[in-house]
Amino acid sequence: MKVLELRKKDIKELEKTVLELRKKLSDLRFKFASGKLKNVKEIANSKKEVARILTIIKETKNV
Repeated sequence: MKVLELRKKDIKELEKTVLELRKKLSDLRFKFASGKLKNVKEIANSKKEVARILTIIKETKNV
C-alpha cells in the first residue's frame, strides 16, 4: 500500500491492518522454515509494511 493511502485511514483500520500483516508474516516465516516459500523477498516486504504503518500510527498520535 502507498503511504498516502495509509495516511487517509484512521488508527483503528491501521491497527487492524498491522494485525493482519503480522499474521501473514508469521505464516511466511513458517513456510520459509519448512522450505515451501518461493519468494523470500515477501518476508522483508511485509516487515517494511508493518514498520510503515506503525510509523504513521505513532505520527498521528503525537499530533
